[in-house]
Amino acid sequence: MVSRRNFLGGAGAAGAAITAAVSTTAVSRVAMAALPEPALQTRPDTMPPLEPTNGRPYRPVVTLNGWTLPWRMNQGVKEFHLVAEPVVREMAPGFKAHLWGYNGQSPGPTIEVVEGDRVRIFVTNKLGELHSVHWHGQRLPNGMDGVTGLTQPGIPPGKTFVYEFVARRPGTFMYHPHADEMVQMAMGMMGFWVTHPKLDARGQHPLIDTVDRDFCFLLGSFDIDPGSWTPKVMTMLDFNLWAWNSRIFPGIDPLVVRRMDKVRLRIGNLTMTNHPIHLHGHEFQVTGTDGGPTPRSTRRFEITEDIAVGQMRQLEFLADEEGDWAIHCHKSHHTMNAMGHGVPTMIGVDHRGIAGKINALIPDYMVMGERGMKDMTEMEMPLPDNTAPMMAGQGPFGAVGMGGMFSVLKVRREQPPGDYRDPGWFQHPPGTVAYEFTGSLPEPARFSAERAGPASTAPAPAPAPRPAVEVQVRKPSGGHGGHGGHGGHR
Repeated sequence: MVSRRNFLGGAGAAGAAITAAVSTTAVSRVAMAALPEPALQTRPDTMPPLEPTNGRPYRPVVTLNGWTLPWRMNQGVKEFHLVAEPVVREMAPGFKAHLWGYNGQSPGPTIEVVEGDRVRIFVTNKLGELHSVHWHGQRLPNGMDGVTGLTQPGIPPGKTFVYEFVARRPGTFMYHPHADEMVQMAMGMMGFWVTHPKLDARGQHPLIDTVDRDFCFLLGSFDIDPGSWTPKVMTMLDFNLWAWNSRIFPGIDPLVVRRMDKVRLRIGNLTMTNHPIHLHGHEFQVTGTDGGPTPRSTRRFEITEDIAVGQMRQLEFLADEEGDWAIHCHKSHHTMNAMGHGVPTMIGVDHRGIAGKINALIPDYMVMGERGMKDMTEMEMPLPDNTAPMMAGQGPFGAVGMGGMFSVLKVRREQPPGDYRDPGWFQHPPGTVAYEFTGSLPEPARFSAERAGPASTAPAPAPAPRPAVEVQVRKPSGGHGGHGGHGGHR
């Protein structure tokens, strides 16, 4: 990452000369000298929270396998610089994708502001086509909404446009293109936006609680053929890679918390389908949606929350159970990687005869699917270069058998406050792990009855025949005029 000291330093005097309130004005060459230096990040690591050093104070979020975009203060305005460009994203160890994103990453960096902040975002287009950025969920002037052709001209390649507005309401939001949206979003162009609440004199908000750990991630989907690097942008349904912040398990970092921490998860969905996000071992409440914080009277405990396309959800829970708890999308195909959708079901098919014959011709041939797909997690099967395995995650007891939209909530009693380092696998107390039963089982009572023979040799009475039933339909006279829903046909 570039030096945050340089980026967060005071703005030069020339910055005041930029006409930033008009999104349709490209920044001049003279004004370009006053642009904030674009911060870049190429590593897929979860970066520690970026503590604010100027502007209004707030408790920052942690972007799973991502980072927060630095800013600078310029005469009371919080300035950011986004660069739309091609990027290489490591989606899992050994598997990289050629995507489009912002500031070196897909998704782009998280933008964090405080309710009431005046925000100025410089957007530089380094793509080969027009671009614009829509600030999903924000209340702002119409000309800042970022819809190409409707509220602004598209940003031409090589140009920089400016967006400026006040962050009017707190909550969890997103940003993404509204120019060639099908291609640009399928290539990974999206990012998170968090507006922290303005607190009262006691440091509180009536609907938004203070939490100890605040995570955010975007749900994403890609269709990348085995052995290739670039997503197929025309895919509508048959995606083969399901991601959190463009990372697929086992490449998704764990969510590390301290026992009794109050935890918030902010999740946004920019895929082509809904995702029921399921948390093991705890119950959560939905405390925020696209429209802002939810009224306290409407909150209820859940363990799964379905997040539809284009929606955001804030989930909060008390991490009071130690252990390594799964968190994942509950659509079973979404916890697999690099799936083929035209594969026949081979369960129960005996391959023993044919496998030997094929091996004589193809020595590396392997039987797949005869007993289900779990064997795939333990096979060292040769794959094309740059291909994500289907289910490669390993746990303390062997193969996890999951991929894609899956991670682990690691709750530890001894985890220091504010420490996000992976503590390793949970050490279970004695007697708390499921085990194999090796004792003897009593004989079922029905087996004893069968050996004793029937109690009587008299034949059982035949069942009475059922009368035939004829369905008759009686149509109302006068057509459909009597149907309340068709009153116009009377």
